Amino acid sequence: MNPVSSHRPVGASSAAALPSLSSLPHFDPRTVPLVGVDDHLPAVPPHAQTPEALRLRFAAPPPWTPEVQREKKFAEREPAHAAVLVPIVLRDRPTVLLTERTAHLSTHSGQVAFPGGRTDPEDRDAAATALREAQEEVGLEPHWVEVLGNLSMYVTGTSFLVTPVVALVRPGFALQPNPYEVADVFEVPLDFLLNPAHHERHRLQWQGAQREWFAMPYQDGATTRYIWGATAGMLRNFYRFMMA
Repeated sequence: MNPVSSHRPVGASSAAALPSLSSLPHFDPRTVPLVGVDDHLPAVPPHAQTPEALRLRFAAPPPWTPEVQREKKFAEREPAHAAVLVPIVLRDRPTVLLTERTAHLSTHSGQVAFPGGRTDPEDRDAAATALREAQEEVGLEPHWVEVLGNLSMYVTGTSFLVTPVVALVRPGFALQPNPYEVADVFEVPLDFLLNPAHHERHRLQWQGAQREWFAMPYQDGATTRYIWGATAGMLRNFYRFMMA
């Protein structure tokens, strides 16, 4: 992949299953070489990030092509549907609410993630899954949430078929994170995430296969929120949707 190209996706599919990098002992994605930053691409303009503009965008979605659709496979398991909530909190400067997963979880432990999870049989659609999971994981009650619409499905290396559900969240909510699943909850400005100057590209050659992913490190006071992998891939697709 050309590190400054915007035309080739990060995380192409692979026929053979490979171990998840995040499952390796002591693996730290921060140490993987940086091969490019997309500061040559324009940021989503502020006027497109207002609640009214976001509602209009999802009410009449433009034709667009997701940049990241499928990760390299690292689990031999049956595909399972899932959904995540992409919660845009309507602060004076809108933010996206994210979680840090607890270290003991079997998949994506310790990583930054959207609230979400596997679809239950009683869930009528992806939005129902995302809202239920957000309430179970972080205590975000659905009446604070206005669902706008879905982005394209994202297939993780662990064979989850994930639908990102974008929503607006009114301030005033009180969160109660589930300590079994969630180590921390925090917010990152939406305009930071929709600016490719903050979109890093990383590449690693490991066990004969090339791994590539986006990362969007955000300095939150003294804490670096290291957004990478599937979460960063879905945010990159959100950027492409907004710029279409």
